[in-house]
Amino acid sequence: MKQKKYFPFVFIIFLLLTGVLVKSCSQISTETYTINIEPDEKIWFGATNRGNLMPLSEPYKFNFYSNNVDNQLQPLLISNKGLYVWSEEPFTFELKNNKIFITDPYKSIKTGRQGKTLAEAYRFASKTFFPPSGQLPDTMLFARPQYNTWIELGKNQNQTGILKYARGIIDSNLPAGVLMIDGGWSEDKGLMIFHPGRFTDPKSMVDDLHKMGFKVMLWVSPFVSPDQCFLYPELKKKKVFLLEKMKDGDTWETANEPIMVRWWAGVSAELDFTNPDAVTWFNNQLDGLVKDYGIDGFKFDAGDMQFYPSNAISRKLASPNLQCQRYSQIGLRYPLNEYRASWKMGGQPLSQRLLDKNHSWEDLQKLMPDMIVEGLSGYTFCCPDMVGGGMLGSFGSLLDQELIVRSSQCSALMPMMQFSVAPWRILDKQHLNALVKSVSIRMKFTHYIMELARKSAENGDPILSNLEFYFPNQKLEMVVDEFMLGESLLVAPMVKSGNTRNVILPKGKWIADDGKVFEGGKTYSINVPLDRLPYFERMEKTELK
Repeated sequence: MKQKKYFPFVFIIFLLLTGVLVKSCSQISTETYTINIEPDEKIWFGATNRGNLMPLSEPYKFNFYSNNVDNQLQPLLISNKGLYVWSEEPFTFELKNNKIFITDPYKSIKTGRQGKTLAEAYRFASKTFFPPSGQLPDTMLFARPQYNTWIELGKNQNQTGILKYARGIIDSNLPAGVLMIDGGWSEDKGLMIFHPGRFTDPKSMVDDLHKMGFKVMLWVSPFVSPDQCFLYPELKKKKVFLLEKMKDGDTWETANEPIMVRWWAGVSAELDFTNPDAVTWFNNQLDGLVKDYGIDGFKFDAGDMQFYPSNAISRKLASPNLQCQRYSQIGLRYPLNEYRASWKMGGQPLSQRLLDKNHSWEDLQKLMPDMIVEGLSGYTFCCPDMVGGGMLGSFGSLLDQELIVRSSQCSALMPMMQFSVAPWRILDKQHLNALVKSVSIRMKFTHYIMELARKSAENGDPILSNLEFYFPNQKLEMVVDEFMLGESLLVAPMVKSGNTRNVILPKGKWIADDGKVFEGGKTYSINVPLDRLPYFERMEKTELK
């Protein structure tokens, strides 16, 4: 009788401890989790564009809820001592006094230690919390360079300029690949029709690009301009937008006015992807572009959490994080895709690009650490920013030709490589030849890159990782200006102006791109002329053969 009397209480405690019984995502817990950090333990976490801060130094605090990072987020912490921390919903963590303090969890926290290395912690988290799908995005994203029309054409996307850009690629002895037509191609936000004044025959344009060997992507966003006299009222009537909470007690059933969201392209209504009608409408627009014009895929932009206001009402209860995730799930219908902002989409067949960088050496130095964290967050199909930078406003009249070349070399052996500014327009012969050589190096390793991508789709391993991932306990956790492509190729690009750099090699024997053999476990000073991309093959491995 006593056992029966206390059984419900014991059973509830069991559910709480095992994480079966959790709070709803609308509730913040008052619980605080404290995790002790071991000596020499280093922490990485799932915020891509904070990569330059990792591994973290004390003190540091971060809130995953609706965080304005403009890039991928994953509710994950891992360490080089096997530590993992995960939650299905956002939480806040603080690193101080050799401890991690976790507060404000919207759901239960799952934490523990799996092995004693970064790779063991990551692989456990990947398999358990964001398992790989077994699928790849379109393989041309890896096999060929990508080209984006943004820097050359800005908001004046037009048929003549796009075809000129494509012909410039071919005439410069660069291989055709994926060509992305950026924002400005449509008549207005949400009205997915080619601007009739700038595109006289978009179908023939796409046909011409296909004949040149390109696949064609279009920039899209979840926004609709309220200035559309026919489209906007129709969609408003269907209640496919986020609605504005005008008074206490308002619900989706009682609210009627779409909330106006300010973003970089103005003020717009935003689609609510918790509403199946919004998903259906958006998919129909994209499918129409595929059918009518032969478009191959889409660059899904502007799904940032910051664009989902706290006073917005959605069809189903959803945090800004969940809205961002729902937008990312749209792209799973199209193998040729790209995202810049995502939440909890690790392991999925989506191409994930870094946040736009400035045309500067300082931002070039952030490229490798950001890419490392992107991979360690499960976003293994990752793309660096555009060669030379993707922030249009940072391109002044004085372009740095050396920076363009070194940026190209930095991207050449990453999982993907994307151009925007036209090298043939801004580079002299010497610098253009050096850039073309970096692309030829990529083409040399295409088979290896594709094999790594296929393996990542199956086992979830990063394609690009830090040295610590494959060489633990060698005091390499702070190396962020080199990276591993798979476990066989160490890449050490120049990210500062000049022609010499130090290279740290893990233990073992390594053969460099120039044929020299090095004994690992040491640091070497090497000469790096303008046209050299230093890389080192691990001689014990045969993956590259």
